[in-house]
Amino acid sequence: MKIYTKSGDKGTTSLVYGERVAKHDSRVEAYGTCDEANSLIGLALSYIKEEADQHGEIEMIFHKIQTTIFHVGAELATPAGKEVKWKVDAQDIQWLESVIDSWDQQLPALTNFILPGGSKAGATLHLARTVVRRAERRTVLIESVNPLVLSYLNRLSDFLFVAGRYVNHLLKITETTLHQDKLRK
Repeated sequence: MKIYTKSGDKGTTSLVYGERVAKHDSRVEAYGTCDEANSLIGLALSYIKEEADQHGEIEMIFHKIQTTIFHVGAELATPAGKEVKWKVDAQDIQWLESVIDSWDQQLPALTNFILPGGSKAGATLHLARTVVRRAERRTVLIESVNPLVLSYLNRLSDFLFVAGRYVNHLLKITETTLHQDKLRK
């Protein structure tokens, strides 16, 4: 099987079930943005493997998340009225929330806004969070999308915020806080 099909050479692509749409279609924009976020998570994982001594559990968690993001993309690529093969469900969201709660309990309490950054892995997870927020903004433009997809994306951005903090904490990197009193001068 060749990787290139040439079918997109004129600015269109296929959704699930073969419907052709413009590459700037809201569905394509949404699942393409999810793909960007998934790639950034993969990049963050490569940094985690370099930077963290114990990363097995983190890798397993992110593997599940990357798989679910793929399922989100499949939902977004399925035209309205067609059967979705891999549906996001409430359990996906509940699982994310449980990981958020578990990791957040191990972190220092937030008393100020923090600036995205820290380790390469932490900074990349913060960047992935912003891309997921964009995916969420793109997804709300799609009519008749599974509302659990929106909930999952919203929770995923929360998770990536906590994950960035968690990885930096494991690596003993101090977060940079926003000192609002310095901004007023």
